[in-house]
Formats: sequence, structure tokens, C-alpha cells
Amino acid sequence: MNQDEVDGLVPRWRAAGLSPSLIASLELSKRMSRVNLLFEQAVKAELTELGLTYAEFDVLAALARTGPPHRLKPSELARALFLTSGGTSNVLQRLTAAGYVEREDNPGDARSRWVQLTSEGLRVANLALEGSSRAHTEAMAGVPESTLRQAADALRELTLALGRRAR
Repeated sequence: MNQDEVDGLVPRWRAAGLSPSLIASLELSKRMSRVNLLFEQAVKAELTELGLTYAEFDVLAALARTGPPHRLKPSELARALFLTSGGTSNVLQRLTAAGYVEREDNPGDARSRWVQLTSEGLRVANLALEGSSRAHTEAMAGVPESTLRQAADALRELTLALGRRAR
């Protein structure tokens, strides 16, 4: 079997007397972090060419996915992207200054506003989504689709189990 950098940590964990189940959990979390880092690095390289941060891309992509008129409330964005309201506000200020989003009053609720993609924002969002797709495809080149499917399915089971415990 092929070995990765996490396999190099296992003997130290065993020597420290950690249980096999704890070692498996540590291996999983280290590998998930490593995979996430590799994806983020690949996507960030694409985003740099567009002058976007990862957080800005996340907001543009979330708005683009909503379909016309490509708008959400800031609270909906924060919830969907696991951001704080302050973090969302900062990103929205930068995207507004760049001309990618605009804020509109919500006639149905005077306490909230809409955030909506501009036509330029939609163009940039689509370019960024294409770049993200390219980065993911290149990062996973050579990995059999069956391996990707098995990993995605296994991680779904884990996130569901962990999510139930968090509630």
C-alpha cells in the first residue's frame, strides 16, 4: 500500500499509547485537512488571476447559484457560507466597491436588505466557477472516479453523524 505523510505520524501516536480508534480519527482529520488545503491552494491560484479572495469567491458563487435575480439577504449568505455577520459584511463591502454586488432595500422587510449580483459580478462569478472547476479537475487528475465517489460517500456519513452530535 502507498504511504503518505500522515502514515509517518502513526508510529508516534502508537508509541504514545493512543487507541486504534483515536489514531484512525487523527488520520482522518489530518488527511481531510490536507485534501482541503490542496483544493484551496489550487482554487486560490485560479482566483488570484481574477483578483478575488476565497471568501469573495464563496459569496459570488453562492449568489450565482441562486439563479436569477441572483440575490440573497446577508444573513442567508452568512448561514450558507458558515461566516460571521461581521465577516460577511467585510466581504460584501469589498465586492460592492468592486462593482460585483449591489445592495437593495427589501420592500417586504424594512429591517433587511438584499445583496444582488451585478451583471459584472455574474460574469466574474462564472469565470471564478469555471476556474474552480478546472482546479478541482486538475487536482483530482489520476484519481479513479470510484475512489472519489467512495470518499465522498464516506465523508457524507461522517458529517451526518458529527452533525447529529453537534445538535
